[in-house]
Amino acid sequence: MALKLKTSAKSKVKPEKVKSILVTQPKPEGDKSPYADLSQKTKVQIDFRSFIHVEGVPAKDFRADRISILDHTAVIMTSRMAVDHYFRLCNEMRLTVPETMKYFCISESTAYYLQKYVQFRKRKIFHGKQTFLDLIDMIKKHKGEKFLLPCSDIHKDEIPEVLDRHNIVYTKAVMYKTVCSDLSDLEKVFYDVIVFFSPAGITSLFKNFPKFKQNKTRIAAFGSTTAKAVEEAGLRLDIQAPLPEAPSMTIALEKYIKEANKK
Repeated sequence: MALKLKTSAKSKVKPEKVKSILVTQPKPEGDKSPYADLSQKTKVQIDFRSFIHVEGVPAKDFRADRISILDHTAVIMTSRMAVDHYFRLCNEMRLTVPETMKYFCISESTAYYLQKYVQFRKRKIFHGKQTFLDLIDMIKKHKGEKFLLPCSDIHKDEIPEVLDRHNIVYTKAVMYKTVCSDLSDLEKVFYDVIVFFSPAGITSLFKNFPKFKQNKTRIAAFGSTTAKAVEEAGLRLDIQAPLPEAPSMTIALEKYIKEANKK
């Protein structure tokens, strides 16, 4: 059945009250989080459910890509996820990673996470501050290395583009994939607001519920690509972040709730 709402224009009438919100991400660890504070402050129920999850690429499928891990002398680690799946594949393929392997990590926390798998030696492990642009200067100093870039099938083009721009020799290796979660138990559960953080979340929504109708449900999107995916899906975009007046999703939600729930 075709969606009835095909416009992203925000309604000019006062929105209906918000009593429940579904955040399409895993629940934050611990009792303290911006969402917990928001729920307590606004008296709105906030639930969490990841619409997507990551699955590792099996060794047999990775071999089909004809990428030889040990042909590389350095690895670029952009996340803990990349670290986990790099060493998982090495284990599944019974590869012994040489002690001479160098690791270039996007942040200090990712670098320290390597201790889970290797002995931490600063002369072999390098890291940036938090972004890839921080790390590229370090990589440029080691241009003689042959880099491996573990990544997901869904990734930003920024990192390969920066590596290409600086003529870095590297191989992009898809070691894990983003897949849609099974949401069949939510078929008859309704929320006033559903919060999305990636286009993949929108894809998962329609894969699980092809006949989804937005009706009075408000859609919130974080990031311009997510907002674009909402509109391209024919949904109405009601709440967006980050914006100058709402730099975070929780601030955007709080502003919307205050307007919708005021007497």
